[in-house]
Amino acid sequence: MTARQNPLRPLAALAAAVPLILASATVQAQEVTIKFSHFLASNSNFHKNVAEPWCAAIAKDSGGKLKCQLYPALQLGGAPPQLVDQVKNGVADVVWTSPSYSTGRFPRTEALELPFSLPPGGLDGSRAMWDYYQKHGQDDFKDYKVLALFSASNVVMSTASKPILTVDGFKGVKLRSPSRFAALFLTALGGTPVNMPIAQVTEGISKGVIDGAMAPWEVLPATKVDEVTKYHMEGPANQPGFTQTPMAILMNKAKYDSLSPELKAVIDKNSGLKLVELTGKVWDEGNSAARTKMGAQGNKILIIKPEDYAAMKKAAASVEADWIKQATARGLDGNKLAAEVHAIGAKYQPK
Repeated sequence: MTARQNPLRPLAALAAAVPLILASATVQAQEVTIKFSHFLASNSNFHKNVAEPWCAAIAKDSGGKLKCQLYPALQLGGAPPQLVDQVKNGVADVVWTSPSYSTGRFPRTEALELPFSLPPGGLDGSRAMWDYYQKHGQDDFKDYKVLALFSASNVVMSTASKPILTVDGFKGVKLRSPSRFAALFLTALGGTPVNMPIAQVTEGISKGVIDGAMAPWEVLPATKVDEVTKYHMEGPANQPGFTQTPMAILMNKAKYDSLSPELKAVIDKNSGLKLVELTGKVWDEGNSAARTKMGAQGNKILIIKPEDYAAMKKAAASVEADWIKQATARGLDGNKLAAEVHAIGAKYQPK
């Protein structure tokens, strides 16, 4: 009997093909692309040493079922403060941003920026921030899947014409400040904070618009600030840093919930403390390399004397007192949160 004479043969062929079609569809359904957006360039420390390795890790651990599409330099549009809404609304699946860009939106997390509260190192500061987040910060991020909350590491003060080594040295000095709390810290010590995009800082210093900048070590060579400044001031290694900025890697909740248990496990394996420690180490390595480079090129790296550092802490105490009042007015226990930050900071402070 020929194929035309056997009407069942096409049906048999179709039946044999159905499992293959379904299997192919299942494989495709299991392949998930994560849209990962952040605000720095593709040659930045974060992109090369955090975002790309994280994407490679989830791809490997998922057998290729999870893949990243990276969007550096705000390629999905918007400005850094808008990243929290982009990930919440699903424009991006994962973002890297800072809670400090959205004043008042993450009120408990603001305590992490209080001056002289956390150790200066990226790894130590990041571990402290994650510890605090787990105890007190989760209500701030109930609309997100938090992959990591970590420290951008302590700022140092860099100036062009004269060092700042005492409280009196701040008077009349104009410094670019990276955050609201850094600005409050500088104001409390008699200086003048200037809100300026980091890309404009080098030109601002070279033209005398500002006297210098407050920024982590690793930012200075990347923005060529090291070429227009001469003095770089930091506190004693066994003391908390001036101020730190919390950074967050956030995931869209619905995207995470849509994953299979197998793929959720891959995300969980590569987030939390593991990702926090990766970022902290990356920041420390970047800071160390930048500090060494600037010392080798003749920039002056100066350590503030312990007694002068203590005087700076005393002068900046009003920043914490004011924040406690504001937090209490918002229904939070400001005293408890501030005390917790100091206690956790002391736990991770190098001796």
